[in-house]
Amino acid sequence: MITKNIIKQPKSIVEVTIAVPWTDLQPTWDQTLQKMAADMELPGFRKGTAPLPIVEQNLGAKLQDEVMKVAMPNFLIEALKGTDITPIDYPKYGLVSFVKNSDVQFKATITNRPQVTVGAYKTIKVTKSTPKPVTDEEVQKVIDDLYKRWQTRAGVQATGNSAQQAAGGQSGSINFQDGSASAQGAAGGQASGLALSNGQTAGPDDVFAKAMGVTTLADLKDKIRKDLEANVSYNNELDFEEAILQEVEKMTTVEIPEILIQDELNRMLVSLQRRVADMGLLLEDYLKGQGKTLEQLKTEWRVQAEKNVRMELGLADIARQENVVISDEELKAEIDKIQDARVKKQFEAQEPRLHLRHALRQTRTLDLLKKMVGG
Repeated sequence: MITKNIIKQPKSIVEVTIAVPWTDLQPTWDQTLQKMAADMELPGFRKGTAPLPIVEQNLGAKLQDEVMKVAMPNFLIEALKGTDITPIDYPKYGLVSFVKNSDVQFKATITNRPQVTVGAYKTIKVTKSTPKPVTDEEVQKVIDDLYKRWQTRAGVQATGNSAQQAAGGQSGSINFQDGSASAQGAAGGQASGLALSNGQTAGPDDVFAKAMGVTTLADLKDKIRKDLEANVSYNNELDFEEAILQEVEKMTTVEIPEILIQDELNRMLVSLQRRVADMGLLLEDYLKGQGKTLEQLKTEWRVQAEKNVRMELGLADIARQENVVISDEELKAEIDKIQDARVKKQFEAQEPRLHLRHALRQTRTLDLLKKMVGG
């Protein structure tokens, strides 16, 4: 039977010293030795036929390392049974003493799930603002931007393909993203129909609207207005959710483990790298332009990272108190929505499924808070 000594340190760090009797370790030793012997070739013996004592002697410390690699996690799990310790990172192991046929001792350093206290979250008061109406000027601005792009595209097509001008136009489509719009598939022939003798154009009309995939200019304006209104509504909802989460963060008390802060800083860095890549830059060039090093950037971000982690832990604790659970069926249904087969296959592994279940649980908890607040 193993013996253990658990020492809790600041910031949720826990050091566990474990002593294992040889009789408990020997089955793992023998199994590992047999497995390694099956793949070993020694002079005078065919592969896998050398006597175990000779294989053991030749393996030396390598056998010990393989045995402890398998044994330490299992004995740590046994040592933590019945305790209030839940590791949130991979343990760091250190061998204290190992002598065959004697007790083996090792240490494991882990980060424990921190104790979280959330205040009276059911009394959160946040007012959801009324979405700002979309103005005619905003709609016209999108129309004008679309028209300029369409003219440019149509002019290029007209120069390179006069035959297509003679044949007439082709229908196109509109792609709205974050309140902006771009034209696709506009035809040079339609542009030529708008050109005046002095080089000026008649401006947006039904011909232009048809190139955008609708029937009339009035239809196009209506489509753009609805898209802008949907975008305003979406951003308004995000602002409402952010206000609630800020209140959760303020009323959450927790001693944040360093590993969670570093994880959040890395997440923020990945997000920045994606935005920088969208601008056609490398992160190194971006940092050089800002006159900052990566470490300086992380130092500046640290306060925000701590707030993000505190909010995340607070929301998770509210989920625990409210018994918010994502069933296996709900998790499967969410995975089934994924169209990309390669991405979907990743969720056959346990870790991505755990992350997705957690994200769904946090989202459902936020929805619950929104109902409590009355938004």
